[in-house]
Amino acid sequence: MRIGNLPVGDGAPLVLICGLNVIENEQDTIEVARTIQQLAEKHGFPLVFKASFDKANRSRHDSFRGPGIDEGLRTLAAVKRETGLPLLTDVHDPSQPKIAAQVVDIIQIPAFLMRQTDLIAACAASGVAVNVKKGQFVAPHDMRHAVDKLKHYGCEDVLLTDRGTCFGYNNLVTDMAGLVQMRAFAPVCFDATHAVQYPGANGGSSGGDRRFVAPLARAAVATGIDALFIETHPDIEHAPCDGPSQISFEDLDRLLAEVRAIDSALRNLAPAR
Repeated sequence: MRIGNLPVGDGAPLVLICGLNVIENEQDTIEVARTIQQLAEKHGFPLVFKASFDKANRSRHDSFRGPGIDEGLRTLAAVKRETGLPLLTDVHDPSQPKIAAQVVDIIQIPAFLMRQTDLIAACAASGVAVNVKKGQFVAPHDMRHAVDKLKHYGCEDVLLTDRGTCFGYNNLVTDMAGLVQMRAFAPVCFDATHAVQYPGANGGSSGGDRRFVAPLARAAVATGIDALFIETHPDIEHAPCDGPSQISFEDLDRLLAEVRAIDSALRNLAPAR
């Protein structure tokens, strides 16, 4: 598949999908994109910048959601002008994909919505690549149906992202075997920051433990993936959404060095991954 002009999977370089959980304002979003771009270049990763214009699946009515589609897409267009990076954002209803595709290079279907046929059809019709987050309630091998559905509606550029599976209440577990299972029928991305969430465990919002981001990312890269998804923030303790599961720029720098070493070692052992 391709994200814009960027190849993903089938032996292509490991892609970094990285950015903000949600847009807060234009200037900070541009600065974050520039910082991540510098880190990606430092460690030799092709980069897709990610930021959401709306977090519609919040637990509480008073949770911060973002600026909305109009202002959010204006901000993302400014990021593209300033950095030239390919962009990813998520959508939540069938009216949004066609509008978002005017700015971004890949549209993301959130995990809670990955079975919504009308949304999948609208994303497929957008003309850009589609990233489907694996539902926390879905077995890895059953994600084949989401891929088949997208292809039925005309989308060939499909990426699957694993962000963990429900494990009792308020917890997720990552099944590395599932990455291998899904990679049999689509390129696979691992979401290292959402995988460490404790859903709903923080008084009506998601808790998490960022200590586990790096170990899980390293394990996923060693298992074999095509893209790595990480969210970061310049002030993780005061991030408006999912702060406990995001990492700092300093930790991102360190982690990228580690996964670069793992990925390079694998490629040297088996060039035709």
